[in-house]
Amino acid sequence: MNILDKIVAHKKGEVAKRKELYPVKLLEQSIYFDTPAVSMREYIRRPDLSGIIAEFKRRSPSKGDINPYASVERVTIGYMQAGASALSVLTDEHFFGGKNADLTEARKNNFCPILRKDFIIDEYQIIEARSIGADVILLIAECLTAAEVKALSATAHELGLEVLMEVHSPDQLEKLSEHIDLVGVNNRNLKDFTVSIQHSIDALPAIPDQVVKISESGINDPRSIVELKEAGFEGFLIGEYFMQADEPELRAREFVQRIRKLEELSKNAIT
Repeated sequence: MNILDKIVAHKKGEVAKRKELYPVKLLEQSIYFDTPAVSMREYIRRPDLSGIIAEFKRRSPSKGDINPYASVERVTIGYMQAGASALSVLTDEHFFGGKNADLTEARKNNFCPILRKDFIIDEYQIIEARSIGADVILLIAECLTAAEVKALSATAHELGLEVLMEVHSPDQLEKLSEHIDLVGVNNRNLKDFTVSIQHSIDALPAIPDQVVKISESGINDPRSIVELKEAGFEGFLIGEYFMQADEPELRAREFVQRIRKLEELSKNAIT
C-alpha cells in the first residue's frame, strides 16, 4: 500500500465520522454556503497577476513538519499582496497537519479564489468545502475512477464550485469530464518520487484547450515559471518552497519579483 492508498483508506473513515458529527443540513447553514464563489479560471488568467496558486501547508507525509506554527492570516494575506493569483489551503489533518478552520481563516481575510486541497472521495466533502468558504475543489485522478470524477465534478458545479483535476500521467486525462475547469499536472513521479517540470511539458499536448493548465509540485526557480509559461501553462501551484521559509509570504514576494524581472528582460530582448 503506497502513501496515497493509506491516505484514501484513512479518509474514508474520517468522512464517515464527520458525517455523523456535522450533518449536511448543518453545513448548509454556513454563511459561506450561498455566497457566490470566486472564479479561479478568471484569476489565473488575469494579466496583472502571476498565475501562482500559493499554498498554505503545515507538513507533509514525506517531509514531516514544514512550518507547523505559521499564521494563516499573515501568510495568506502576504501571498496575495505578493501577486499570487489564488490560494490553496491544505485541510487534511492526519497527514498534512491542516484543518478546515485554516481555509475559513483564509476566506475571512482574502477576496480571491481558494482551493480546498484535500483528498476528495465523497460528495459530502464537496458540501463541506462549500460550507468552509472554498471556491475550488481538487480531484486526484490517481485515486478516482472516471465515473467518480464525473459524479463529483458535477456535484461541485451544482454547488457553484470550480474543479481542478490533478493528473500524474497523460493517460489519466481519459478521466476528464465536462465539469472540469482546470487540469493540474503533478511533476512528482509516484514510482520513484523524482520531480521535474519536464513531466508537465510532456503532458501538455494531451490537455484539452478549454481547460486552464496548471503545473504542480517541485517549482522553486522563477526560470521554471517562464519556461512553463512559454510552453503553454497558465497556473503554477507552489507550496513547499514558500512554506519552508520563516516568512513564506516574503519568499513569495521575492519569487514573483524575480519572475517579473525575467519577463521584462525577455520582452526587451525581443523588441
